[in-house]
This record gives sequence, structure tokens and C-alpha cells, in this order.
Amino acid sequence: MITVSGLTKAFGSTVAVNHVDLAVQPGEIVGLVGVNGAGKTTLLRMLAGILQSDEGSIGIAGHPMTSDGMEARANLAFVPDTPMLFEQLTVYEHMLFMARLYGVPDFDSRLDALLEEFELADRKHATASSLSRGMRQKVAICCAFLHEPSVLLLDEPLTGLDPLGRKRMCDAVAKRAQQGSAVLISSHQLEIIERLCSRFVIIHQGSTRLEGSLAEIRADLGTLEDVFLSVTNPDDDREASPA
Repeated sequence: MITVSGLTKAFGSTVAVNHVDLAVQPGEIVGLVGVNGAGKTTLLRMLAGILQSDEGSIGIAGHPMTSDGMEARANLAFVPDTPMLFEQLTVYEHMLFMARLYGVPDFDSRLDALLEEFELADRKHATASSLSRGMRQKVAICCAFLHEPSVLLLDEPLTGLDPLGRKRMCDAVAKRAQQGSAVLISSHQLEIIERLCSRFVIIHQGSTRLEGSLAEIRADLGTLEDVFLSVTNPDDDREASPA
């Protein structure tokens, strides 16, 4: 569903993403892990068609991003780390805008179901400017889920959510994966995505350093945090926790 080959992006002399290969299958949730500045957001923005790569190829649901970008984008949703909302539009108006943009059928039923799922029904006619950080995040997620994309690209989607909100978000992502969506999620909240993801890709300084299932990558190093610290800070002589 997501296929990436040799993806590279540089900003001047700084190589942000360096020949990354990646594949995410339908129904799979893959965790993208790395320190700040590792290249995660740049990678996700290229997959979403926001940034153009310098080298390499991207396929979304069988559509090459370079030659069939409109169809590729129509099959994906990207939730950035900071919700980008129109301050004077209501929650309903945001959802209606997305519905018209993507030609969503049965809008009313999808709208009501999503607002109930994310506990926003009572905020339906509230403007974005009146919402808390967590509620704004929920609105961005509802907008992303509205057209039922086959590919979900989530950049720190748990930021600003309280514990119950994080649980509901994880349940919602798992539900979409069970329905066949391919999910690539970046998060620093390792203890949460450790339970959510079936596979992980650890990137450091723009390059893939380790990839595999949790069982595979922690076989000798312990928890996901131990693996992360070992891969991103090889000079750290900290002893790994037992598996």
C-alpha cells in the first residue's frame, strides 16, 4: 500500500532523508521512531506529497506520487504534529470542507459517527479558536478519517491528548488497520506505540538503522526504549534491560 525506494531529500548541505526504503502493507501499523531531527517529518511530508523528493520513488495504493500524484493523494490522509485549522470555522464546517474536497458520500452519517467516536459531538458548532489543544488534534484526526483513506500518515498524533484521548486514538487507528488501511505513525511515546504497532522502523540522521517486528528488534536489547537508545546513541554504554 505504501512503497518507498531510495527516497532522499536534502536542504542545502544537510541530508534530511538518505536513501530510505520502506513498505507498509494493508492492515499493517508501522511505527516510525527517531530522535528530533532524524528525518521523520520530512519523510512523512514527502509521502504525503507536500515535499518533493530529490531522489527515489513513492507509491501510494499503487499510484506513483510523481506521475499520478492526484490519485495518490486521494488515497491518503496526513495528520501533522500541529493541527492546521481555520480559526473561525466550526468543527462541522471543517468536516464539510473536507467532504466536499474529497467527494465524500453519506457525509452526515460519517460526520456523526466520527464526532461520537472522538467525543466531539457537543463541540460540533464550536469554532476552532475555542478548542483546546487536544480537541484541535481530534478535529484534525476526524477530518483525516472522513474519506476513509487506504493510507494513514500520522506525525505525533497523540500530542495534546489526555490518557483517555490517547487510548481512543489508538483504538481508532487499530480499527482502521483492521479495516485494511496501511498506517505509518511517528511518535516519541514509545510505550504506547510499542503496544499499537506490528513493526518498527528506526531512523537516525536520515537513514534507516533498524527495521522489524518488536520481537525481532528487541530480541537482544530489551524494551523498545532500549533498542531506540542503542541505535540512536551507539556510544551510550548503558546496559540494556532484559527482554
